[in-house]
Amino acid sequence: MVVELISVGTEILLGNIVNTNAAYLSEKCANLGLSCYFQTVVGDNEERLTDTLRTALGRADIVILGGGLGPTQDDLTKEVTAKVLGCPLVEDAHTKERINDYLTSRGYTVTENNWKQALAPEGAIIMDNDNGTAPGLIIEKDGKHVILLPGPPNELKPMFEKDVYPYLNALEPGIIYSKTVKVCGVGESIAETMIRDMIDEQTNPTIATYAKTNEVHLRVTAKAENEKEAKKLVKPMVKELKNRFGSNIYTTDENITLEKAVVDLLAANHLTVTTVESCTGGMLSSRLVDVPGASEIFKSGYVTYSNKAKKKLVGVKKSSLDKYGAVSEVVAKEMAKGAALFSKADVTVAITGIAGPDGGTEEKPVGLVYIACQVCGTMTVKEYHFKGNRTKIRESSVASALGLMRECILKYSSDILFGQKQ
Repeated sequence: MVVELISVGTEILLGNIVNTNAAYLSEKCANLGLSCYFQTVVGDNEERLTDTLRTALGRADIVILGGGLGPTQDDLTKEVTAKVLGCPLVEDAHTKERINDYLTSRGYTVTENNWKQALAPEGAIIMDNDNGTAPGLIIEKDGKHVILLPGPPNELKPMFEKDVYPYLNALEPGIIYSKTVKVCGVGESIAETMIRDMIDEQTNPTIATYAKTNEVHLRVTAKAENEKEAKKLVKPMVKELKNRFGSNIYTTDENITLEKAVVDLLAANHLTVTTVESCTGGMLSSRLVDVPGASEIFKSGYVTYSNKAKKKLVGVKKSSLDKYGAVSEVVAKEMAKGAALFSKADVTVAITGIAGPDGGTEEKPVGLVYIACQVCGTMTVKEYHFKGNRTKIRESSVASALGLMRECILKYSSDILFGQKQ
């Protein structure tokens, strides 16, 4: 079945709020095996909303509208839907009672316009809202299914999970199951080349690549009657991806981030870490400490933005700065070594670079970044050339630093395992 999403609200068109509802609903509908070809955002305008809804009904089996169910005059979704479908609005006593209880129990005065939310298209299935006053509605008419949901995400999402998901699943039994394989250290174009034959031969399951900042996510998706059968279809393809990408895969868990994987790897190897950052200004340490449990492995973070700070805080030599410059392999090494000396951390990672938009030269252009990682005395330094604006370069630097940390820790643990280090 085909589903179409309509997000209602002038505030979305103006950019005053981010439309997270559409992303959420798209993912949920895909998991149900529904095909979504169109999404629309329309303002609080009766004529344009009417045209949008009629267009959607002309090409979709299911239309989900989010927003515009409030008590004010510009909340038009329910009224327009009733008019388009030819269903008169009638008062629902159960909803009126719930609205009254919800407001009075919180000390609010019930005003006359609140009862607008107690009106529903005749014959509609009413979904109670446990987190607000606007009920959800399902209207079935001429083989079409129109679903109205409140706009606030903290109301829409619980209602969808509790009432809409089971309803839609009953319309078309069967699911779509996905498994995400997350890869670092491999660019999108190379990753796609490595799996080109798998993409060309795909039927069910399918595979798709998604580029992230210095990561590639490979999503394997299968459609089946139930989750057990879908997992059976996905398993051999994920196994083949593991064979091809090896240690570049840092997780197959959708909820695991690269920083989480690095923190877990540090903890598993009983290693502590200290960061020393110049152009990234603390962004790397911030991502690490965002991970619950990071306090067990994170010792300290130095922000050495100026040359003076590099010398004072982590002992970078003045002669090195004068001869090679702050953005150099030599200085990156000294930053990492100094951080290890002063913090006594097992792992230190240093970042120094030119984030721009100014400061670049022909010899050292904007986007040039050196990242050094020392693990228990073993130093690795890499040179990077990132593209994009200042924010993009800094974000790419942090992602690459996490990837380099992971690579170095894996090598360290492998050397220990095979007796190459004492």
